[in-house]
Amino acid sequence: DEAEIKSRFYTTLTFGTAGLRGIMALGTNRMNVYIVARASQGLSNYVINHFPVEKRSIAISYDSRIKSDVFAKIAAEVFAANGIKAYVFKELMPVPCVSYATRTLHCAAGIMVTASHNPSKYNGYKVYGADGCQMTTAAANEVLGEIEKLDLFADSKRIAFEEGLKAGSIAWIPDEVYTAFVEEVKKQSVLGDAEINKDVAIVYTPLNGAGLKPVMRTLKETGYTNITVVKEQEQPDGNFPTCPYPNPEIHEAMALGMEYAAKYNADLLLATDPDSDRVGIAVKDKEGKYQLLTGNQTGMLLTDYVCARRTENGAMPKDPVVIKTIVTTDMVEQIASHYGVRTVNVLTGFKYIGEQIGLLEKQGQANSYIFGFEESYGYLSGSYVRDKDAVDAAFLICEMFCYYKTRGISLLDKLDELYKRHGYCLNTLYSYQFEGAAGFAKMKEIMKDFQTAGITEFGGCKVETLLDYNTGIDGLPKENVLKFLLEGHGSVVVRPSGTEPKLKTYVTVSAPDKAAAEVIEKKIVADLKKRING
Repeated sequence: DEAEIKSRFYTTLTFGTAGLRGIMALGTNRMNVYIVARASQGLSNYVINHFPVEKRSIAISYDSRIKSDVFAKIAAEVFAANGIKAYVFKELMPVPCVSYATRTLHCAAGIMVTASHNPSKYNGYKVYGADGCQMTTAAANEVLGEIEKLDLFADSKRIAFEEGLKAGSIAWIPDEVYTAFVEEVKKQSVLGDAEINKDVAIVYTPLNGAGLKPVMRTLKETGYTNITVVKEQEQPDGNFPTCPYPNPEIHEAMALGMEYAAKYNADLLLATDPDSDRVGIAVKDKEGKYQLLTGNQTGMLLTDYVCARRTENGAMPKDPVVIKTIVTTDMVEQIASHYGVRTVNVLTGFKYIGEQIGLLEKQGQANSYIFGFEESYGYLSGSYVRDKDAVDAAFLICEMFCYYKTRGISLLDKLDELYKRHGYCLNTLYSYQFEGAAGFAKMKEIMKDFQTAGITEFGGCKVETLLDYNTGIDGLPKENVLKFLLEGHGSVVVRPSGTEPKLKTYVTVSAPDKAAAEVIEKKIVADLKKRING
């Protein structure tokens, strides 16, 4: 199959700021043991170049995906053979745990073997810096340079995993690290002295991923005991038999959880993705039907809840900061401003939020950070880790839900209240798939067209300004993202995904009410589709 051969070998799977991610198969453009070993050797060379012998260690975690445990062991074998101590979790653990372990064990780097929310045929390899934040662009480019020097078969050093354990060059991460992580999550409560009834009926699904143990432990230890777990999605399973696309952003992944919620008359549905850094929720509407909330809606509710509770408890820091990405709803700025909180906008990717937390820490102001989120269902309320944390988010969502329910308020009521206070805002995301070499070339053409065509309007809404983030804006790193600001109606953002063969478009529409917003949004999306599909 010439097309398949070309797809597998036309390039080498690129190591970028999100590490590696690809379909599992043989080939240079696929995830396999050779690619993982080579990337680990390149990372080893980077660590050796930058860290003294006594600081050369790397924390390793992995999720439920097919081959995740195999790839984690291979990475450990490469690190150990290069004189770098490999600390490995004994069992699968979520993304925030490796960020925490990297910081707590004072490692030079950390890796997480995962493809996050991609379909089961994918796997990946996320890399973290010593600060527990996903690797910066400069560092990732340096690691890539080291990788490119290596022969795919001859240049990766390895020792047997068991041999490394005996020699002490590979070690299991102590259970105390995991326990300390859970304790940090529990400290994120902003409840104060307020009374709440925690006996709400919760349905939880880890979507066959790594969230089960940490989420259940955190909730049970903080008094949430009326929890039903979706049985078919409870245990780790990289085939994801009941949710082929295990992403809480999409309805299909939430469908079985919604069935359980109806069956058990649950008050709240929670779902975490396979590496447990994203969380999606559903709640009952006035008719008793379950309604999924978008990442933006949940983030708006959490931002308001954290700000309101901290204000009431007298726990608001001197210069409070909320951090969001440029594709996340701009309504966050209005919510934060209402409480006197400053909003910082960063590029897409939680590593940029983590980077800002690090900058605050260097200024001795880590406590100024009170919340950060991105529209793709990633949230974090503390500085103990530097990546999105679905364990923390699940805990905070349950607390927020119970706080309002105890006072006779639903999350949908609260959302309506926010819209009445700040004006209605509709945020939608549309993704367009472009597979293989031809798809990649097509995406580049489309982005160039958006950039150079002199677009004056979308769906009758006049374009006021085009922000081209490839030129570097507001001191942010250059990135292939275009944001069209629309006169009185919001914005359109176009960007290629950094982890999947997709072009993503984000539409924001401000209007007096939902119906008016939907009319405008429909026209804008029709124009976008026409331009993308030709």
